[in-house]
Amino acid sequence: MAITPLMPVYPRCGVRPVRGEGCYLYGEDGTRYLDFASGIAVNALGHGHPKLVDAIARQAATLMHVSNLYGSPQGEHLAQRLVDSTFADTVFFTNSGAEAVECAIKTARRYHFANGNPQRHDLITFNNAFHGRTIGTISAANQDKLRNGFEPLLPGFKYAPFDDLDAALALVDEHTAGFLVEPIQGEGGVRPASEAFLKGLREAADSQGLLLVLDEVQCGYGRTGRFFAHELYGVMPDIMAVAKGIGGGFPLGACLATEEAAKGMIAGTHGSTYGGNPLAMAAGEAVLDVILEPGFLSHVEEMGRRLRGALEQMIPNHDGLFDHVRGHGLMLGIKLKSDSRAFVAHARDNHQLLLVAAGENVVRVLPPLVIDESHIAECVEKLSEAARVYVPAADD
Repeated sequence: MAITPLMPVYPRCGVRPVRGEGCYLYGEDGTRYLDFASGIAVNALGHGHPKLVDAIARQAATLMHVSNLYGSPQGEHLAQRLVDSTFADTVFFTNSGAEAVECAIKTARRYHFANGNPQRHDLITFNNAFHGRTIGTISAANQDKLRNGFEPLLPGFKYAPFDDLDAALALVDEHTAGFLVEPIQGEGGVRPASEAFLKGLREAADSQGLLLVLDEVQCGYGRTGRFFAHELYGVMPDIMAVAKGIGGGFPLGACLATEEAAKGMIAGTHGSTYGGNPLAMAAGEAVLDVILEPGFLSHVEEMGRRLRGALEQMIPNHDGLFDHVRGHGLMLGIKLKSDSRAFVAHARDNHQLLLVAAGENVVRVLPPLVIDESHIAECVEKLSEAARVYVPAADD
């Protein structure tokens, strides 16, 4: 059989969206879906948000790309706003989450090189993590399904069980540069780190001259009801990778760092042809405008509370299928007692509800951050009906 024009690396489902409006997607056959997947936590403002659409249209008509050979008033402005709103002193803009993590890895290694310790190049990462699909980021993740067939991988990573502080600290040696961790694992099953774990990593980094690098590509940018998930823990990173919600659907990512952590990132050490282009900056400005509006994050927190409460109230009615709910804000996971991918397909194809499967047989519930109570009620109604008629496969 001839290969498809789109390289067949995705097992694509039958839903073929052609239009989005608010919290809904419409297929080419006219079917309307409640979108509680948000492009995997990307469409933070839903579909067709007027502020984002207008910002992109105006910038596209003005200036889209010039490269980073020239000054960037657009990039400088958005970077300053992020610096003013976070732990960071400096920002590098990318086009994706994987690129943001790559920049974070390079920044961490270069820090120790600049300090005269080039042997400190290893990052301790965690099982079931997901950091992207580049050779560098699959090397950072200890998952065979990401790595098979792509060896040799890059050296410089050691792996510990997630949320196991003692195991992580036991890996620290004279080659350690720091820790790379998701505060809440997304692909790994919506698994929040414990406060003791993240604080323990921070304390170890401080006491041993290491760096704490956070991957908030999925859990950041308002998803948990805080601007960034690490705020839930009272822990600040040295370096942080961000993407997904930052552009509201426009390809955009960022690596944020303190001045100290970025001391080695001087002219010529990193770059990106498209990163920080004026069109992406306009999208980023529009999203940030909305997310930083007074009351927006508290709305996310409140909707997260209500959605979680509604899900927890529903679960006992289908306790043969659902186990429990976990996560924060509008990054929630429902642990299933059977195959989560099969149930996600069932809810999508038979009940027009879009969700995302994750590890540990978890269904990710990742709605746009602009949902209201009517969307919550509709989601739970569809979920309950899907569960009522669902028959797990015999080998589940």
